[in-house]
Amino acid sequence: MKMALTLARKGQGKTSPNPCVGSVIVKNGRLLGQGWHRQAGQAHAEIEALRDARRKGHTVKGSTVYVTLEPCCTHGKTPPCTEALIQEKVACVVVAATDPNPCHTGRAYPLLRKAGIQVVTGVLAGEAEHLNRSFNHWISTGQPWVIAKAALSVDGKLTRPKGQGVWLTGEKARRDVHKLRSHCDAILVGAGTARTDNPRLTVRTGGKSVKQPWRVVLTRSGKFPKPLHLLTDGHSSRTLIYQNKTWKQVLQDLGKKGVTRLLVEGGAGIFRDLAGKKLINEAVLYFAPLNFQGHSQQSKLVDASILLQLSLKETVITKLGPDLKVQGLVASNPQPETL
Repeated sequence: MKMALTLARKGQGKTSPNPCVGSVIVKNGRLLGQGWHRQAGQAHAEIEALRDARRKGHTVKGSTVYVTLEPCCTHGKTPPCTEALIQEKVACVVVAATDPNPCHTGRAYPLLRKAGIQVVTGVLAGEAEHLNRSFNHWISTGQPWVIAKAALSVDGKLTRPKGQGVWLTGEKARRDVHKLRSHCDAILVGAGTARTDNPRLTVRTGGKSVKQPWRVVLTRSGKFPKPLHLLTDGHSSRTLIYQNKTWKQVLQDLGKKGVTRLLVEGGAGIFRDLAGKKLINEAVLYFAPLNFQGHSQQSKLVDASILLQLSLKETVITKLGPDLKVQGLVASNPQPETL
């Protein structure tokens, strides 16, 4: 199952609005096939693993199939995986997590058992659920999982004093941001950030084939300078402008568009609003070894110290050159009905 989970992670940022799933087929201690869900609309992990076994000349009858999520049992863009497993006469299916979709949840198990296939569930379920936490959240609420991302000085500033350059963090941290962006379906900023920084909000690693996320801007006036990259570059069709919309309206509309992971990159007012409404599910904070307390321009620096007050759990700290990346889940999850 650990191997299947490793395979599933290869689909991060590519399968949305579907979950990341991996599968491994074993018989008599021998690996027959392996696969993962590569992209929405393409074959599911179990089918990829069956195809891999066939390419290698293996017969899967009597084998054990490990899969990180309950096999699908309904027709969608692809045929149900349960049918394929039954037709191949596998002996056992071992599942990590049950599908959270109420239309599917638990329905595969009786079908498999009726066909004489042994079913084992809950193997490394916690790891599988954590991998697809954004998908699970989207399924249960209809809204995307919200990730607050910011580069900060240790005293919570988003900007440097005038004349000291633009970037707070180094090259390694900035490269990591593009990897994070590639795992998200949309990136959101406020109108002030869009006007001041004129960002592109694109993924600039992974080559031309990488899928670009939606770029989302919240605005009251709806007015932007003409040369704004978000409105004029080659990805302008991927830009969404929400004027005078509530968070509930924005999140629900993004959810309907299949956005399961929303990366929020500022500015400070957006972070304060999200934190105050308890809408942040996860935080990814890049800390530069800088402290501007006592600096003559301190009062003019953009402050996002509200992010330092978030209570995080399952925290992971990574050193990226001179900077530290702190990533964790926000301890108190939002309740959508209170939006």
